[in-house]
Amino acid sequence: MKLFRSKWAALFFSNFLGVFNDNFVKNCIIFIAIGWSMPKWITQSQLISMVSASLIVPYLFLSPLAGRFAVIYSKKSVFRISKLFEIPVLVLACVAFNFHWVMVAVLAVLLMGILSCMYSPSKYSLIRDIGGEHGVSYGSGVFEMMAFLGILLGTVTASVVSDHYNQWLIFGIFIGLAILGYMVTRSIRAHELPENKEEVGTLNPVRFIRDSYLFAHQHANVNSAIFGASVFWMIGGMLQMNLVIHTKHIYHASNSITGIVMACAAIGIALGTWAAGKISGKDVKTGLILIGIGGMSIGFFLITFFQLSLVIFIVLIFFVAFMGGIFQIPCLSMLQNSNLGRKLGDMIGYLNMLTFIFVLLGTFLFSAITYFTSENSFVVFGAILVICLFVTIYFHKKSPEFLIETKKMLHFARKNIKRKL
Repeated sequence: MKLFRSKWAALFFSNFLGVFNDNFVKNCIIFIAIGWSMPKWITQSQLISMVSASLIVPYLFLSPLAGRFAVIYSKKSVFRISKLFEIPVLVLACVAFNFHWVMVAVLAVLLMGILSCMYSPSKYSLIRDIGGEHGVSYGSGVFEMMAFLGILLGTVTASVVSDHYNQWLIFGIFIGLAILGYMVTRSIRAHELPENKEEVGTLNPVRFIRDSYLFAHQHANVNSAIFGASVFWMIGGMLQMNLVIHTKHIYHASNSITGIVMACAAIGIALGTWAAGKISGKDVKTGLILIGIGGMSIGFFLITFFQLSLVIFIVLIFFVAFMGGIFQIPCLSMLQNSNLGRKLGDMIGYLNMLTFIFVLLGTFLFSAITYFTSENSFVVFGAILVICLFVTIYFHKKSPEFLIETKKMLHFARKNIKRKL
């Protein structure tokens, strides 16, 4: 099976371990540290917000620097050294848990976020270095699948461990996974292009976005790919927040049921990314972009305008998440396959920054809608539907060849179905 072939295994597994550890540490603090004695100036809600933001905020300020590292240094070295620094950071997290130091725990999460940001462009750029031009779709698909599995299992494991709290078990997972992650990263083998230490760049975030946009504009579909991948995370963030409100207000569901619904969404995305990579094979199937966003639009239309049973609602959430994974992978594959050379690191840093901005826009939009509609979750789903329709029109108008590719894929699928029937 390709997943366990030596050239891929180390990269896929190291990605899973990194995402798992980030989410395990974050959620352990959310589930456990809120019961500690906290400073008077911070509430439990503020602590949750601080912890969640600590993993994200570094991407806004440090993505240009992370992109530069992926251009001028060995990507394997950047990844490996960053994972090495994770070990003392998690030792710091253990100290925080031992003494119930809330702010030290938050600092540990912030340092984890900084390290994740710093090796992200290098990590993603290694997909092409390992798989070559014909491996980017498969590599991107499984790579993203492992990331979503890491998010899901890291969150679930933290919830289970927090209910059966054992300090030494948590310490063992923290340190054990950090060491294992470093060892696995050391075993990555890739054929990198020569380092480009002469490349002129900027660390100013605003100028970096402008320069990156202009550079991407010179290469077909690069800006479109980055826009699509960023909007995917915007929609995902809005969906995740809205699921909590919708399941409680409409179905009067318990926290456990809400968790199951959110888990179905995460599993749907993971399977969608895997399926997109499998369908694409050695090619970048741009037709999957319109199929994916079209499927999401249909799902959100049904959720927005029809009263559904809880079971049907969960099925549709799984469906829109699955189609989201189908949509995401060709966007990432187009970026990987654009022959950008060492500049791919800068473009992934650019993607990280835009993703953060789009997630913030989605959070603001969600907050505004729920504030002015007394937390009407159907209106939020309607807003997500409008975003999906806008993205569909954008890709249709921006790249008409995507529609041609989509028609070919659908025609091929119909022929196969008729043959089997």
